[in-house]
Amino acid sequence: MPTPDRTSLDQIVEAGRELIETGGSSRLTMQAVAERVGVRAPSLYKRVRDRDALLLLVAQATVDDLAQRLEASDRTLAGLAHAYRLFAQEHPEGFRLLFAIDGAVESMDRVSATVLRLGRELVGDDEALEAARLITAWATGFINMELAGAFRLGGDVDRAFEFGLERLEIGLRA
Repeated sequence: MPTPDRTSLDQIVEAGRELIETGGSSRLTMQAVAERVGVRAPSLYKRVRDRDALLLLVAQATVDDLAQRLEASDRTLAGLAHAYRLFAQEHPEGFRLLFAIDGAVESMDRVSATVLRLGRELVGDDEALEAARLITAWATGFINMELAGAFRLGGDVDRAFEFGLERLEIGLRA
């Protein structure tokens, strides 16, 4: 097995992200991460204080990944919303983790900055924060319901997402 010096914090965090995606946060144990990176579990404690600290690091890495995706989008309402939704579909457990771990929300500054910028473009400086909160709440609620399988009345969920985006943009521009 590699020595702890050959196992980076980035490798440990990435292993944690992979484990979470394959079985939720309950799957994230120090033993499982150690096995994935090829060290014994006690070696991880040289890099990470405990499981809670690892969960926070995983959530923060997930936030960074999401921020990069949003920044790479075309930064329109549709572009940001689609990037946000695609991220959640590709990383559903990581997406859930963003709102479940104390301290994760505080690390979402880059995500917030992108959405606030859009809010300013849509409604101006005075109501940018309110617009950003509306956009975030609608998209997060829709996506969480979608991930939970809560849309059971039939119909096309993709079309419903587009309908919501269209109406949201009309309302914000009014």
